Amino acid sequence: ELPPSEFMQVADSTWLVLSVVSNGRAPSGSQATGVTKIARSVIAPLAEHHVSVLMLSTYQTDFILVRERDLPVVIHTLAGEFDIYKEESGECVPVTCDDVSNGFLKPKPAASPTLHPVQSPQTRFCVLTVAPDTLPAIATMLIDVLFYSHSPPREAGATSQDLDSITFFAFSLIEGYISIVMDADTQKRFPSDLLLTSSTGELWRMVRIGGQPLGFDECGIVAQIAEPLAAADISAYYISTFNFDHALVPEEGIAEVIQLLQQRQDSGR
Repeated sequence: ELPPSEFMQVADSTWLVLSVVSNGRAPSGSQATGVTKIARSVIAPLAEHHVSVLMLSTYQTDFILVRERDLPVVIHTLAGEFDIYKEESGECVPVTCDDVSNGFLKPKPAASPTLHPVQSPQTRFCVLTVAPDTLPAIATMLIDVLFYSHSPPREAGATSQDLDSITFFAFSLIEGYISIVMDADTQKRFPSDLLLTSSTGELWRMVRIGGQPLGFDECGIVAQIAEPLAAADISAYYISTFNFDHALVPEEGIAEVIQLLQQRQDSGR
């Protein structure tokens, strides 16, 4: 419904949302584990079959977006390990491979994915939620942070030396659940009694993937981060955006994360 505009870029593909649930229920804990638990079973197999994904972690759960045209490949790839359902009129209906086999071609193994550079700014982040009925109380502050408090975008070729700090604010409203990622300094501007976080109140550090804006056709970007972190059982909160991918990891584990990713870069895997 948004009017055409020279100021708005729109990706050509239409994307569908996959939500991974356990025993019929989505995880609802306050600890963001993100891509760690689903890296081996979902993200890695899709990367192997050359399926590009966008990843969106929220405070409540995690979502994987796949292009609509890739749905047959996605279902054939995941059907061996998962029961797959689609939503019709509010009801979950089982999906079988036969439902999408029309014109399906067995995917060719993907070429080795490009290993993009990773950068880790010094900024410390918070992962938060807020009760929907209290949203009006922080609406003015949200508008100020979203539209008036950010610095101009950096040049596409920014190096790690340019990323001692980074401006990043993510707000999502999905099925009534609100999820917010903001830096620790920005959090201080909000009423503390309205922002909810885990009982430990831990802070997160970011790993940003890509030295320049990423395209939507490349696969394996999420897997580049998710697989080594999953192997080390490190929690990660992952957000794909139009230009870059971002992984948030617990602050106390950032040194280990950087070491793991650097080893992967050096090995050329």
